[in-house]
Amino acid sequence: MIRTLIVDDEPYARDELALLLGQDPAIEILGQAANALEALTLINALKPDVVFLDIQMPKLSGMELVAMLDPLPRIVFVTAFDDYAVQAFEENAFDYLLKPVEPARLAKTLARLKQDMRPQPVATLAPPIRHIPGYLHNRVRLLPIDQVEYAFSDLGGVHVACQGELLHTQLTLKALEEKSPLLRCHRQYLIHPAAIFEIALLDNQLAEIVTPSGARVPVSRRYLKELKDKFGLN
Repeated sequence: MIRTLIVDDEPYARDELALLLGQDPAIEILGQAANALEALTLINALKPDVVFLDIQMPKLSGMELVAMLDPLPRIVFVTAFDDYAVQAFEENAFDYLLKPVEPARLAKTLARLKQDMRPQPVATLAPPIRHIPGYLHNRVRLLPIDQVEYAFSDLGGVHVACQGELLHTQLTLKALEEKSPLLRCHRQYLIHPAAIFEIALLDNQLAEIVTPSGARVPVSRRYLKELKDKFGLN
């Protein structure tokens, strides 16, 4: 079975695509999402093989959602705007469908999916991360990446520091390191270059980064030299 998720802000479009996909016994529809934030939660929880993804959606586009995914499922972009076709294929999407989806064209996509379900490299598809979904109590904020000072992981998950607040995020440190400006400074910490106010050298070749807000972010031996080299501090 090919486990799929449908993401579109238009209920009619979701239902129509689900009806077409449901006619193929090899396709299992795990669920539907009305926007990119819902999709991010479902993708992390359900681990679909394929995501049929609208490109133009409120707040976060389909392209931006792709940047947040790690590992990356097969992505089939579905949209009414054919001017996105070139960009979608340049980003190495598995396929691209125009609305309204024609059954014959969808059948070709499904035939290709059945023949090729190998894991897809993350870096071939994802554009840079520009926003991080940050969760605080019962609220979710879209944090511009340039406002994030640092990110870290602990037993509670991954957290980002932004404007004096700590928020939880579903993104991994690996995804943030690979697809955003954040730099690795410790096994459990990433730092935004613009948030490096000073580097305080400690004993045993350790260090701390002091941010403009006064936060102190640890730097391990492994990453200290890389940071000093990057900023010409040797």
